[in-house]
Amino acid sequence: MPAQAAPLDLGTPVPPAAQDAQSDVRRQLAKRLADVICIPASQLTPQERHMAGDVLVELMRDADVDLRKSVAKRLTMLNEAPRTILVILAKDDFEVAKHVLEDSVSLTDSDLIQISRKVSGAHRKVIAQRRKVSDAVSDTLVEFLEEDVVEALLKNKGAELSETAIQRILTVSRSHQPYVSLLVKREELRPSHGLTMFWWANAANRRKILHRFGVTRDVLQETCADLFEPAAKSGWEDAGVRKALQFIERRQRNRAAMERSQYGTLEAAIERAEIYGLDRSLTEEISYMAGIKPATGAQILTDKGGEGIAVLCKAPGLKREYVEKLWRAMKRPLVSMEGEMHDDLARVIECYDMMSTNKAQTVLRYWNWSLTSSLNAEVLRYIKRGVIPREEEFGIAAITAALVFSHRD
Repeated sequence: MPAQAAPLDLGTPVPPAAQDAQSDVRRQLAKRLADVICIPASQLTPQERHMAGDVLVELMRDADVDLRKSVAKRLTMLNEAPRTILVILAKDDFEVAKHVLEDSVSLTDSDLIQISRKVSGAHRKVIAQRRKVSDAVSDTLVEFLEEDVVEALLKNKGAELSETAIQRILTVSRSHQPYVSLLVKREELRPSHGLTMFWWANAANRRKILHRFGVTRDVLQETCADLFEPAAKSGWEDAGVRKALQFIERRQRNRAAMERSQYGTLEAAIERAEIYGLDRSLTEEISYMAGIKPATGAQILTDKGGEGIAVLCKAPGLKREYVEKLWRAMKRPLVSMEGEMHDDLARVIECYDMMSTNKAQTVLRYWNWSLTSSLNAEVLRYIKRGVIPREEEFGIAAITAALVFSHRD
């Protein structure tokens, strides 16, 4: 009978040469097992593949980083690789895990969600950069609100973002301008997101937001044109119908408000403000005659950026000179130290020039609807506490109002 190897005496120290031999055997065994796992499906049963994977998992427990990294690279591109070992490798040290997280096509959304909750930010960033990232995986990644991970996700055109993820990032973008720049480029961004984010966006991003969401309402107006008369005959008793049709209608100026006003016209009220400055009473008069609520008018007329003034003037058909008159009424600088038009005023006038009246009306009406249509005592309590209400309970307009009014500097 052939001689058998003597059993290893665990109590006897293993000489260095024997240790090297054992290490070499371990590497060779790991490579052989990985080779077996990589055999095409036509030549290997699933059962044997998984058995090889189970043995390899046990072998990896005490393996050094180099060996684990080698196995990770070997198994990454294999469609039939056992998920158990891939998940273990994906949770390993970053230098091992990155190979699986970057390229493995065998990891499911369920695997990636589980992995995301148990690894470091560096691991999550690699997941955010995968060629395809589902909205479910994105939701999990966004929960951690790690800036580099969220930015990687927003830059990834292969990543899908759910409404939940967008809303969470939008909320945090109030204090992190890079998110605004990246969100503006995302296809998932809705008008409610963009025109809310406008209020804390920088000048460049505000321009992009107005360009993207300053659209006409022609289809809405044509579709709903026959509903204005019956709504008026009913005395506008349905508040929801009234708010919706106010957003859709073509006429911007409020004729009833002008008839009630001591100034008679929107122009006259602004000219008064130019001389004496804006106070609460004049702000309300200007707002009502421009067809918006005082809360919306106050938001525009106290905004530090000033682009909202361009929208406020363009929508009701005010001439360009009224931008400057309002600017003066708000005590903003008109000229620079060199005697030229101040850069801020020039930027706002440029914004006025780039928009059509119809598109400016869409923006102004959307602001007015979103900022004021859901303002009630309960929503105001949320705003006072700095808490964002839930959309399913209060609607998107309430979220917009809470985000904007709780962000005042």
